[in-house]
Amino acid sequence: MIVMLYLVAADLVLVVHLLFIGFVVGGSFLAWRWPRLIWVQLPAMVYGVLVELVGFACPLTALQNYLLRRGGQAGYRGGFISHYLIQVIYPPGLTRGIQIGLGLFVLLIAVVGYGGYLHRHRPAWAWRTAR
Repeated sequence: MIVMLYLVAADLVLVVHLLFIGFVVGGSFLAWRWPRLIWVQLPAMVYGVLVELVGFACPLTALQNYLLRRGGQAGYRGGFISHYLIQVIYPPGLTRGIQIGLGLFVLLIAVVGYGGYLHRHRPAWAWRTAR
């Protein structure tokens, strides 16, 4: 019974990890509707980009591996992205170049998202000077 709880907890961490990645990648667009989200999304996005560019491990990966091992499974080598997402999106074999490309892609999406946010939420005085 305890073993099953560890495996369920590992699956929950997997879901949280996927949601976090989705928030890192697309959260800037949520700020269009909920501007206060910027103060949570911006640090999350910076962290996500740094994970890819610098290459350090995400603590959610370590937690999931720990729970999988406690549940009697082997866990996985490498990071979350290389284990789950790269296998789906890209051919096997995560390279440093792909990691850097992913980090830059997240950064590009954030620039587009926050650029749209700034365009939509331009102060009234800026509209008068822009005409």
